[in-house]
Amino acid sequence: MRVSVFGLGYVGAVTSGCLSSFGHSVVGVDPADTKVALINQGKAPVIEKGLDQTISEAVARGALRATNDARDAVLATDLSLICVGTPSKRNGDLDTTALNQVCTEIGNSLREKQSHHSVIVRSTVLPGTIRNVVIPTLEKASGKRAGIDFGVGSNPEFLREGTALDDFIAPPKTVLGVEDERTAANLEALYGAIDAPLIRTSIEVAEMIKYSDNVWHAVKVAFANEIGVLCKSLTIDSHEVMDIFCRDSKLNLSSYYLKPGFSFGGSCLPKDVRALTHKARSLDLDLPLLGSILPSNEKQTSRGFEMIAQLGKRPVSILGMSFKAGTDDLRESPILEIVERLIGKGYDVRIYDRNINLSKLVGANKDYLLRMIPHVSSLLVESLDEALSHGEIVVIGNADPEFRAIADRVLPTQYVVDLVRIKDHRRLNGNYNGISW
Repeated sequence: MRVSVFGLGYVGAVTSGCLSSFGHSVVGVDPADTKVALINQGKAPVIEKGLDQTISEAVARGALRATNDARDAVLATDLSLICVGTPSKRNGDLDTTALNQVCTEIGNSLREKQSHHSVIVRSTVLPGTIRNVVIPTLEKASGKRAGIDFGVGSNPEFLREGTALDDFIAPPKTVLGVEDERTAANLEALYGAIDAPLIRTSIEVAEMIKYSDNVWHAVKVAFANEIGVLCKSLTIDSHEVMDIFCRDSKLNLSSYYLKPGFSFGGSCLPKDVRALTHKARSLDLDLPLLGSILPSNEKQTSRGFEMIAQLGKRPVSILGMSFKAGTDDLRESPILEIVERLIGKGYDVRIYDRNINLSKLVGANKDYLLRMIPHVSSLLVESLDEALSHGEIVVIGNADPEFRAIADRVLPTQYVVDLVRIKDHRRLNGNYNGISW
């Protein structure tokens, strides 16, 4: 393919070199004369293992050249990748100055172009930037319409400095946020040489995934460091702890626990977070990440309550009371906190959970329930039908498979507040709302 890469900094230089090594014809574009000259001399404008050789070979083959002229680059290529910097402003917001400038230059060039052209943002941009900044700027400058006269998309990069070429050639995923078929086909052809999952999604999801990745990496670093601080104070080898921690790919390093939903509860997580953070305080350690876990969890519980309260309806049916479906464990179940608040506000509440039988509850589990809701026996109903016939608001409190069928059973006049994302939620009527979706 014929590709122009706007911005010859770290991402743009690596992208230009790697794409040209796949056999594509690449034109790099940058306002800095020094970068343009280095590329044309077969040299990398940034320090990265293997990049000098890759660029040198591409330039020697005639597969890569650089220019200051955006018009020349757009007219000579079929697809433009935007790789300009998006630094932070002083208030933390994204500075899109370079992005705006490049989109204006590309848009002005598109006015002269008769053939189809795709503009793909590879820079890291906040969700909504392409829709609200890139597309309007391109359309204004070109006098053309996105998705009709030219294509637009998002293709975030996942490169680590020091291993960028390996990451480009063998990535964990290639994400294409694109809506028109012609642009999608161009991007699929562009990355055809890469043996990695090719994931097509919406523009906004593609924009968000890069932030999700990077913030998760930041959380991991901060988590490991805070565990290390605590271990040092306790004369424990933090690296041995984390080496063993990382051997667990079933729970610790996996997708488990990484689905947005309701607050955590149960007999382990709240208790253990509480104990560890108390231990840190007793050692005069300030561990803000670990210390924020329980407050964050409580905020999610409050969000769930507010979703119900905002509907202004009084009869409420709760489906699922245990903190996890398939159990009768009620200890620190966040749905009990919701029920307690609803009762305190005068709501008419009924609860259905096929795994909860008061006569069979024993020990700490029963004590916790009766302490939270002393008159719970008057709130429990014996069937899903009875629960559904009561509530103007139906709250799905855990992921019991039985609740997946309610899409065919709720009335158009009933509101559904889903705290767990039941399987067939898209079949529910317009009165459906999920806590994080």
